[in-house]
Amino acid sequence: MNNGWEQSAQAWIASMGERGDWGREHVLDPVMLRRVALGQFARALDVGCGEGRFCRMLKAAGVAATGIDPTQRLVEVARQRDPSGDYRLGVAEQLEFEADTFDLVVSYLTLVDIVDFRTAIGEMARVLKPGGSLLIANLTSFTSACAAQGWIKDQEGNRLHFPVDRYLDEFPFRLEWAGVRIENWHRPLSAYMAAFLERDLHLAFFAEPEPVSGEASRQENHRRAPWFVVMEWQRPAVF
Repeated sequence: MNNGWEQSAQAWIASMGERGDWGREHVLDPVMLRRVALGQFARALDVGCGEGRFCRMLKAAGVAATGIDPTQRLVEVARQRDPSGDYRLGVAEQLEFEADTFDLVVSYLTLVDIVDFRTAIGEMARVLKPGGSLLIANLTSFTSACAAQGWIKDQEGNRLHFPVDRYLDEFPFRLEWAGVRIENWHRPLSAYMAAFLERDLHLAFFAEPEPVSGEASRQENHRRAPWFVVMEWQRPAVF
């Protein structure tokens, strides 16, 4: 299935600097990096690393990171920006690594791109060491249900509310911005939670993070309709 990433890679690269987009910089990065710091991890796998921005942030935090992505152009740019890094072509549904390889596996806004997300979660759990963490940033299911439609506005363009419809269904939707045209997937939160629980993972952290910086108007919109969820799932240690 063509989800648009091959055609959108160059537009994505042009729009995604080291600070990331608004949501990454002002909402997600502070939470994700805090969980990384608390975990004191040694070796990480970034599933869907894109152009490698978060791998470079992990490296700066003292974590040896391997990034995989199915989009060749994004992997090429990741290698150019971090020549000493480890970036590979690969898909989440069939990871090339042995079991029990990483003490941290990251999925930073990538589950929404993956058609067979249940198999992907199983693979992430498989390569995770006992006692390790699976750190997830994802779109909230309340907003992904109508993400393609967006805010309901009045005649003057004021935002009235963000709609929710077909919440319990699983379906793809198209998003377009700044030349990027991709397909994402909506699933109810229960579908994700069940997939993690079926792999005997334990939930250690859950947040619907608020913005901590950025323009006041955008902060308010993110508080009215939170766009992201962050979860840390741990594989039980073996004693």
